Amino acid sequence: MRNTHELTENYIFRFYRCGLSIENTAKLCFKSVRTVTLWDKGKPIPPECKRLMRMYSGLELDPLSDDWRGWNIRKGLLITPNKWSLTPDRIITGNALIEIGAERDRKNLSQIIKVARLISR
Repeated sequence: MRNTHELTENYIFRFYRCGLSIENTAKLCFKSVRTVTLWDKGKPIPPECKRLMRMYSGLELDPLSDDWRGWNIRKGLLITPNKWSLTPDRIITGNALIEIGAERDRKNLSQIIKVARLISR
């Protein structure tokens, strides 16, 4: 017999959006495989479990701290609240520029940070 799943909203969220198997979801949320199977059939997923799944799969970074509100990870890129995609190379380059610490760069950095804070508000 073939193992087929009904494509409920919960199943799509758990498997396709978060990329979690039934077993991994059960371990992550401290629930039984049967409970997760019931979620896949349409029983509501508790909000704390949904949040854990989103955190685990990198869909949201908000729970880390308020500084990460609006940030997330998609396809290996860090996405800012302003929807800028940051690759590891861009992050390292930006950090290197900060490390150089030229006076003019520090002034520019402080202006950039002020503008970024205003935009985020």
